[in-house]
Amino acid sequence: MSDNRIWLVTGAGGMLGQDVLARLAEAGERTVALDRAALDLTDADAVRGALNTHLPAVVVNCAAWTAVDDAESQEKDALRINGDGPAHLAAACAATGAVLLHVSTDYVFPGDATTPYAEDAPTGPRSAYGRTKLAGERAVLGIERGYVVRTAWLYGTGGPNFVRTMIKLEGVKDTLDVVDDQRGQPTWSADLAGLLYDLGRGALAGTAPAGVYHGTSSGETTWYGLTREIFRLLGADPDRVRPTTSEAFVRPAPRPAYSVLGHDRFAAAGLTPLRDWRTALTEAFPEIHRVQTKETPA
Repeated sequence: MSDNRIWLVTGAGGMLGQDVLARLAEAGERTVALDRAALDLTDADAVRGALNTHLPAVVVNCAAWTAVDDAESQEKDALRINGDGPAHLAAACAATGAVLLHVSTDYVFPGDATTPYAEDAPTGPRSAYGRTKLAGERAVLGIERGYVVRTAWLYGTGGPNFVRTMIKLEGVKDTLDVVDDQRGQPTWSADLAGLLYDLGRGALAGTAPAGVYHGTSSGETTWYGLTREIFRLLGADPDRVRPTTSEAFVRPAPRPAYSVLGHDRFAAAGLTPLRDWRTALTEAFPEIHRVQTKETPA
């Protein structure tokens, strides 16, 4: 813990927000937790008022419109949260001198690469969700102390996610058909929370340059590969998971075929990239399984 600095966390009720708050509490930091009911990010006056009241040293923006498919038909509404909200935070942080850590997504890329996307790779979103998140990135990167942390394939204990869904389906399905033509990096929200804390500390110390960072686990797999690993950790037969293609699950928003992100910028900040996705999943799994089992009706 240092001085009397305050860390303000928006989207505090979500899966990542909860883990960020837990990490900050573990470190003994003073925090202000604001969920959607406590702060409407689309209201510029409310955002400015919140920062002027609490005067945080660091703002961690975990709030977002994450309904990817709904954004296709409600892009203006998604843009208000994913684009206007970060812009309001950026303006308020610029006025107060606070560091802004903004969580973004792999969807800002077209998803057609064959090698990991570097932090400075050209963007080119192919969905409304991706376009709205890119608008938020641009607003944050327009201020001196603005940091964008892109993540992907996030899972944890605090909310619905792919890992929890597969745990549930294993108990009710003989076999599962899972997409094997989308590659990415399953990332534990608790690991990302730790990275955000370390990056914020580096920003305050002046050792972590502002800009874009990629907050995903090391390694890569497909949804099919991830599900087989989930079954293995459950003690179930991984061969009950069968590979299929994206065409079998057509959705309003196109999914990136390739979401693997590179982590080269961490060296400039003196930080270590996140660990391998299998190692993280193995550590996270018992608690996720416990929570999912408790919440699933018998």
